[in-house]
Amino acid sequence: MTAVRRGRSRRPAPLAKPGAPGRWGDGRKVRIGLLGGSFNPAHEGHRTIAETARKRLRLDAVWLLVSPGNPLKPARGMARLDRRLASARDVVAGNARLIATDLEARLGTRYTIDTIRRLRARFPRVRFVWLMGADNLIQIPRWQFWRAIFRHVPVAVFPRPGFTRAAVASRAARLFRSRFVPPARAGALRFATPPAWTLLPMREHPASATAIRAGKAAVPRPRRRRAAALPEAALDALVKRIVARLEDDKAEDVVVLDILGKAAFADRMVIASGLSGRQLKAMAEHLLDLLEGEGLRVRAEGLGSSDWVLLDVGDVVVHLFRPETRAHYALEKMWGMSLPGEEASHGEVRRA
Repeated sequence: MTAVRRGRSRRPAPLAKPGAPGRWGDGRKVRIGLLGGSFNPAHEGHRTIAETARKRLRLDAVWLLVSPGNPLKPARGMARLDRRLASARDVVAGNARLIATDLEARLGTRYTIDTIRRLRARFPRVRFVWLMGADNLIQIPRWQFWRAIFRHVPVAVFPRPGFTRAAVASRAARLFRSRFVPPARAGALRFATPPAWTLLPMREHPASATAIRAGKAAVPRPRRRRAAALPEAALDALVKRIVARLEDDKAEDVVVLDILGKAAFADRMVIASGLSGRQLKAMAEHLLDLLEGEGLRVRAEGLGSSDWVLLDVGDVVVHLFRPETRAHYALEKMWGMSLPGEEASHGEVRRA
């Protein structure tokens, strides 16, 4: 073992606090969340995600990486970097653990994978976690070397209005399904060996940079128009018909979650299991026949899948799973309920 003189070290000393990152890196030994984006402009939604990530993932700091230019976004309408950086710094002002930086411009990188590689090389003792919204999980296959991003750093995904449900059924989510970390264990994500990712449930923040730029209220237009909420009695009657149809098809562990006031996309969520891909398909098709026969508009995702089908009826969302897939994604736990077979240990009431 090489001797080291007293009072001196061959490695740079770690910083006492995770301050602003220098271009050339240093020897800090901390846990950092990376939230990249155009921030055109930054808004309270960015701050909410950064603060939630720092607390839930037990990070020392979150760096808001203000991109010099997003290759997937048009240059027209993009404010100058200094203005976007200023807006990001204004948004995180008052929280020393949230740091807005133009580090990507100083590193000379435009693609996320290049940024991550250089940061890992220049901050070799830092444990990085990549943070992104559900909308980016959907479109990440368009990013350069996107699979390598998952293999370099753990990834934490946050809900975005109108995108969350599609994100959990997206190509990236399916590809790395076996590497999903349940939200209850998200605090350990920073130590996980990539690929590893999680989807953290949180109240969706309505702020939108696009809407802000357009001079409108900071609430994005929904992907599709949702009909006015059904009266309570009509909603419960609809759910009962859905559950009855599933039970006729021998669905297992049918559960109804009341998410009224907890999510903007629906008031009830129905979750059920089928033992085979064929059974899932039959359950979905019979439900479609029932609901469309009543004149309801239904959006279906995953009908060609063998392990997960989603039916969106507006006020009610139905998830049909194979048991192993249901246990893996643990949607019930994301909404504060136990999984099938855990009632005795948790003492929770399950509605069906």
